[in-house]
Amino acid sequence: MKDCQLPPPLKPGDRLHVIAPSGALRELETFHKGVEVWRSRGYQVELTPGFRDRWGYLAGSDDNRRQQLMTALQDPACRGILCARGGYGGARLLEDWAWPCSAPRWLIGFSDVTSLLLSLYQQRISGVHGPLLTTLAAEPDWSIDRLFNWVEGRPLEPLKGVGWGGGQTVGPLLPMNLTVATTLLATPIQPDFAGAILAFEDVGEAPYRIDRMLTQWRLGGFFTQVKGIALGRFSQCEPPANIPSFTVEEVLRDRLSDLGIPIVSNLPFGHDGVNATLPVGVQVGLDGDGGVLSFITGRGE
Repeated sequence: MKDCQLPPPLKPGDRLHVIAPSGALRELETFHKGVEVWRSRGYQVELTPGFRDRWGYLAGSDDNRRQQLMTALQDPACRGILCARGGYGGARLLEDWAWPCSAPRWLIGFSDVTSLLLSLYQQRISGVHGPLLTTLAAEPDWSIDRLFNWVEGRPLEPLKGVGWGGGQTVGPLLPMNLTVATTLLATPIQPDFAGAILAFEDVGEAPYRIDRMLTQWRLGGFFTQVKGIALGRFSQCEPPANIPSFTVEEVLRDRLSDLGIPIVSNLPFGHDGVNATLPVGVQVGLDGDGGVLSFITGRGE
């Protein structure tokens, strides 16, 4: 596994760029509330030209969305990149894409932003799996404080979930949306999972589709060198009405509990609820007996 470099801590007054790398922006009220959260903390938030564009279900053409990202990366005063929303489309930006050689910047988002976070991780730079601008204002105060604590250089508190057993382990954390990460398997964007602790969340997937994705991971041997799994929220993943089905919880147990590694479920991250900030690629401890995900050195250094 690669050691990750953390971007320099943010401080009020720093310039941040807003980009829409995936789906077209529709939630304008929640978006502006999210921008205001950052501005209320003293940050300069630049709305990158093109972020309101629309091309079908995408936030503009691939070239437009790549240019938004490049504009942020080429601005020497930019210290962080805030993703407006998820949806779909981030992986399209990574065809024929090379990250420029520039100072590390924070990249913050989740869901479809998984593709960019994992691609950035391939460059040995840590991003933040955390609230999007369209979801940030709905977070409870402690979750908003958690995000700012991390990017401003302060340690993270452990997260408590439900332990499935398996003992304790330590490794770099790779948080991701299960669906997006599954589409990246066996592509150049897929990171080396050896020694990692994977953190999964998802939304709007019927239990049989969760089963199908986890079975793909099993058939591909991708779990064989993983040291632990942390499970967040699987929201809107109820079985179809009037069709025989397992619950999503039963699927997760069936497909994961025989791996012989520490697993913790019901952690507070994902869609449709608290989305606690998780740094990408930093060393964490996972206690499958006590049900705790802890951040060993605070800053992962």
